Amino acid sequence: MSTTPVLVCVALFALVSVLGMLASRWRCADLSGIQEWGLAGQRFGTLMSWFLIGGDLYTAYTFVAVPALVFAAGAAGFFAIPYVAIAFPLGFLVLPRLWRAARQHGHVTVADFVEHRFESRALALGIALTGILATMPYIALQLVGVQVTLGALGFPTHGWRGELPLLVAFGVLGIYTWSSGLRAPAIIAVVKDLLIYTTVIGAIVVIPARLGGFGHMFQTLPAAKLLLKTPDATSLNGYSSYATLALGSALALLLYPHAMTATLASSSERVIRRNMALLPAYSLMLVFVALLGVMALSAGVGAMPEYAAQFKQYGPNFAVFALFQHFFPPWFTGIAFAAIGIGALVPAAIMSIAAANLFTRNVWRPFSARDCSAAQETRMAQKASLFVKFGALAFVLFVPVQFAIQLQLLGGIWITQTLPAVVLGLFVPSARARSVFAGLAAGLASGTWMVAQNGFRSASFTLHLAGVAVPAYAAVIALLVNVAVVLACSMRSAQSRTKGIQRDLQT
Repeated sequence: MSTTPVLVCVALFALVSVLGMLASRWRCADLSGIQEWGLAGQRFGTLMSWFLIGGDLYTAYTFVAVPALVFAAGAAGFFAIPYVAIAFPLGFLVLPRLWRAARQHGHVTVADFVEHRFESRALALGIALTGILATMPYIALQLVGVQVTLGALGFPTHGWRGELPLLVAFGVLGIYTWSSGLRAPAIIAVVKDLLIYTTVIGAIVVIPARLGGFGHMFQTLPAAKLLLKTPDATSLNGYSSYATLALGSALALLLYPHAMTATLASSSERVIRRNMALLPAYSLMLVFVALLGVMALSAGVGAMPEYAAQFKQYGPNFAVFALFQHFFPPWFTGIAFAAIGIGALVPAAIMSIAAANLFTRNVWRPFSARDCSAAQETRMAQKASLFVKFGALAFVLFVPVQFAIQLQLLGGIWITQTLPAVVLGLFVPSARARSVFAGLAAGLASGTWMVAQNGFRSASFTLHLAGVAVPAYAAVIALLVNVAVVLACSMRSAQSRTKGIQRDLQT
């Protein structure tokens, strides 16, 4: 364990902890109401929303997993670049309209909107439970990022000494989330984003120069990792997987409860439109983050004996940590590792608040406490937020990490199936709850079945069309099933109504 990186990380963690505790005093309001605790009173302007949504979507696991995927799989890891380019134009079309409906009717969650629009508590419950189930493994993966960071700093990752730092970090997270609600991660997101930009820009400037330039860096890569596998007469190979993974991920990105929560906390439709136009700046950062995987391949950190034990324990996830340890002085390594660690706490806080809002508004209140007061509702949300955080912590401590990754694969597929409820609810007045609910159930079942067919190891499923194998992201296939069922049920319902009208006219 090197003292300097540890001291830098501890100092920065202490700073964000103090900011989180003081956040309740920022734009003081009555935090006993869930609108203030869970959405910060919907008063975030363009700049704060930019930091909050960006800090929400670009997590510690993004910073670790994207370079790890490039390091392990090569060009396929760059799917993350086009998917964010697709996601924000879609958000520009959909999210301002959703915000307007939520503001008009006092909605706190997307399930509130669904219940009001379709007049169906069952459909709202389905949307809420899907969001909660998709969010839980996402929080667990943030903890995986923290765990790898602690291991890279030299802390033990097993036994009580390995569990204690995680318990302390999430204990502090639980305290400032309880006391300050969404204001805490919003303020901390500013620090987190500044640290990540500093880290990434430093890496882009220093490491390629040390490796002989970008041209030489790419020349050292194995040919198999430079390009996707070329299709042939019998299979589309990597092309269809890459395209559908980018599309499916784009559709899912802004549907996650934490993304919806950060969006609904904005002060106006104009703020959301500005952010959908400005947030692609994060896409540029994501390009740089993916390039860290190329740098790790070019530098050959996987073959360096001093990192052999860590790669054996963490696999490709350790690539970005080895890269910073190898090329930077200890003080800058401490900043980089702190950026990753804090990059886990911000989204984990927003995710826990979002899941708590869903549970409180769409599970607990309508089925157990219809006449609860605003203060009782907020107190339940605070308790649910703590339960979600420490449930995810227990998951990481006592369940193999691979299981969390498998559940996250399912989470992405599940959350995509909520798209028809949101889009049809906003843009198709004739859409009915029964059709949308049937589509949701069909999408969830088919998506889960496809991943189960792969032994929960992959979210890709191969279709055989006219003798050609077409590997595709299961979320996209399940969404097509979802939409087909919605259309079929809607047509059947329309036919039934037409026959009913004809009978009435004859009568």
